[in-house]
Amino acid sequence: MNRFSTNLCIALILGGAAAMALLNLATAPEFGLHVPTYAVSLVGKYLCYAILALALDLVWGYAGILSLGHAAFFAIGGYAMGMYLMRQIGTRGVYGNAILPDFMVFLNYKELPWYWHGFDNPLFALSMALIVPALIALVFGYLAFRSRVSGVYLSIITQALTYALLLAFFRNDMGFGGNNGLTDFKDMFGLRLQDDNTRVGLLLASAIMLVLCLLVARYVVTSRFGRVLIAVRDTEARTRFLGYRPESYKLFVFVLSAIMAGIGGALYVPQVGIINPGEFSPANSIEAVIWVAVGGRGTLVGAILGAILVNAGKTYFTGAFPEIWLFALGFLFILVTLLLPKGVLGLLQSKRQAKPGESKP
Repeated sequence: MNRFSTNLCIALILGGAAAMALLNLATAPEFGLHVPTYAVSLVGKYLCYAILALALDLVWGYAGILSLGHAAFFAIGGYAMGMYLMRQIGTRGVYGNAILPDFMVFLNYKELPWYWHGFDNPLFALSMALIVPALIALVFGYLAFRSRVSGVYLSIITQALTYALLLAFFRNDMGFGGNNGLTDFKDMFGLRLQDDNTRVGLLLASAIMLVLCLLVARYVVTSRFGRVLIAVRDTEARTRFLGYRPESYKLFVFVLSAIMAGIGGALYVPQVGIINPGEFSPANSIEAVIWVAVGGRGTLVGAILGAILVNAGKTYFTGAFPEIWLFALGFLFILVTLLLPKGVLGLLQSKRQAKPGESKP
């Protein structure tokens, strides 16, 4: 991975987020440079998606694990934050019940389920957004990697995992709002979610966490551990023959990736204002794979670039030409697979490295 491209990516993320914050808070609409609050939340959402793409690239690009269920970890992190936000509504809900969320009152719950206790504490909620995805990834990964499940079989199992969670969270008796999910949030850490300052703070938090996740991922893949991980991806049997245990390496990076995805989900929910079982949809995980492929698999920076580019395109097309968006997305994936196997970042790097007079690859 090119250090220059990583440093440039970090500078663009932090600089861009800081510029948007200043243009939102320090300028008035009549000056023409003002960034509206909805744009701040939209970019914040893109950055959360970029964290998910980065997490997926870590396991797919460097460990060869094509996970079609990473949206599950993203959604679980989102539900952990959503539970905290629901507990902050208190008596301002539709039913004015400070103990039970509105949907529980509507469904005739008599008391708060045991697994909701503690979510009135922000630190507990944030820790659950990391711990629960990590535990699910640990158990799932241990069973799968110990059994040496790999390739398309592992991809199918990961997709089955997220689909099973989708069906479970759809049930009203699970205590997570059923089909409607969790919404109508009011406050976060004592601040009104609808205030411009809060929206800007969430954007900056998303940018900082994306950079921190990128630095952690870069440290992992450039270390001795990362070199062994790449060897496992390329020739697992030979790596095992040399005395390494590939399942241990894959399990560690899979759990780390799940934690990153949970962080992205926790930051995503307060910016979009809702979390429902649709976030577990296998289609969301497949979209994340497309983001990574478009940006450049096995580059980390490319995953971030792909997530932002594809979602910006999605925002435009679903508004201007909603009926063709899915066709455009499928065509983009085919185009990248056939013509840009290294993604957009690979194309940019090949052009930058090409010398005058030489034909570009």
